[in-house]
Amino acid sequence: MHRVPGLVDLQVNGAAGIDLTAEPHRLWEVASALPAYGVVAFVPTVITSDPAARELALVTLADGPPAGWTGAEPLGLHFEGPMIAPSRKGAHPEHWLRPPSLDLVDGWSREAGVVMATIAPELPGALEVIERLVSQGVVVSVGHTAADTAAVRAAVEAGARCVTHLGNAMPPMQTREPGPIGVALGGSLGAGDLVAGVIADGHHLHPDFLRTAWRALGPSRFLSVSDTTAALGLPDGATRLGDQDVVVADGTVRLHDGTLAGSAASLLDCLRVLVAQTGCSVGEALATATTTPLALLGLPPREERIELTDDLELL
Repeated sequence: MHRVPGLVDLQVNGAAGIDLTAEPHRLWEVASALPAYGVVAFVPTVITSDPAARELALVTLADGPPAGWTGAEPLGLHFEGPMIAPSRKGAHPEHWLRPPSLDLVDGWSREAGVVMATIAPELPGALEVIERLVSQGVVVSVGHTAADTAAVRAAVEAGARCVTHLGNAMPPMQTREPGPIGVALGGSLGAGDLVAGVIADGHHLHPDFLRTAWRALGPSRFLSVSDTTAALGLPDGATRLGDQDVVVADGTVRLHDGTLAGSAASLLDCLRVLVAQTGCSVGEALATATTTPLALLGLPPREERIELTDDLELL
């Protein structure tokens, strides 16, 4: 048995039957469910949706927890969309997609409760929005994007620091057009290297891709995220992601057309897969869900500890 730092998950769409886009007012219930999975802090994620969902999430976060509450600390919100590419929307509802604009992000700041935002940098107006968000303390992540290499590098120059779920909802890497994956894996030989969020749930990525990403990124740039949803802790069957019906089956969460729609995995589940498929050490895996996310957000180490066995089982 080992006492290790508690886990920090920067992409949580929901848990225990609660979807944070459909029911942002239940944020603190989701937070209460996460310590059972080793998570002591997290970033509640609201996907592309009615703007009212984002507004209510901000109000709920600002109002704070109910009396007597205990749970994982929400570090600020992640707005994943609506400024994403229609061709790479994945499970995001197309009718809520919006082009980047300064008006849309008016009020999005770390002080107001927005800590991360996912944007497709090739969209007209995106670079100006990225610069504005960065100036407001928001970590900008490139994701749900059809961007070419030049557009990704322009986003990095504008201040983007992360990639959302590497290898999913983005173009494949090609020899003469490496795109988001190539820019993330290759780095920049200095300042501007991107941190890459990775869903190592055994379903989103082939093991060979996962090994490649691990060897290129290492624990300081490999960010383990669960992308978990309301399905976490539920049996197989129907549930929701935002305003869409999804089906949980055999460890996956999908729209009815088969599109992956987040995960049903905990962050601990993802770390187990990471160790099993890459051969990294338990300590290295834990770093991707402790020091790496906190460093990305500019936050100090946390004091909370959880108890693990050597094989990453939570006791």
